[in-house]
Amino acid sequence: MRLALFQPDIPQNTGTLLRLGACLNLPLDIIEPCGFIFNDKQMRRAGMDYLEKVQYIRHESWQAFLDFRAKNLETHGRLVLLTTHAKTPYINFKFEQNDIILLGRESAGVPEEVHQTADARLLIPMAKGARSINMAVSATMVVGEALRQTGLFPPID
Repeated sequence: MRLALFQPDIPQNTGTLLRLGACLNLPLDIIEPCGFIFNDKQMRRAGMDYLEKVQYIRHESWQAFLDFRAKNLETHGRLVLLTTHAKTPYINFKFEQNDIILLGRESAGVPEEVHQTADARLLIPMAKGARSINMAVSATMVVGEALRQTGLFPPID
C-alpha cells in the first residue's frame, strides 16, 4: 500500500502525511510540482524528526509517476483516487495490499486526465452542505480503513 500526493499545496499537510507514513510503514509518492518549496528545511518543520524514517519518492511530473508505476506494478497496483466527485464511499470499497491511495491538490483536486487514469474513485460521506475535509485528515481516515482491511497495520510489540 502507498499514498500518493498530486501536486500538494500546503507543506504542513505534506509533512503530516510524511509523518503518518513513517509511523505506519506507508511509503509515499510526491508528484510535483508542489505549491511550495519542497526541501529538507520545510519538511523538517512540517514533518518534524520523522523525515528520516519515511520512505518517499519525489516524481517530477504526473507522467514520471505513471512511468515509475508501470515499472513497479508489484508495489504500485490500482490507483485509488479520493475525490468529492466520486459515487462510491470508501467504506464500501475493498482495498488491496498494493493499492495506491491518491489525493489531489488542496486547492484544486486533480485534472480530468488523472480522474480518467484512476482505477477507482472514492468519496468520504459527509454531512449535507459540507464541501470537503482537510486533505491530511481525509488521507488518514481512508488509509486507516485500507490498512485495517488488508492487515497491513504495523504489528504491536
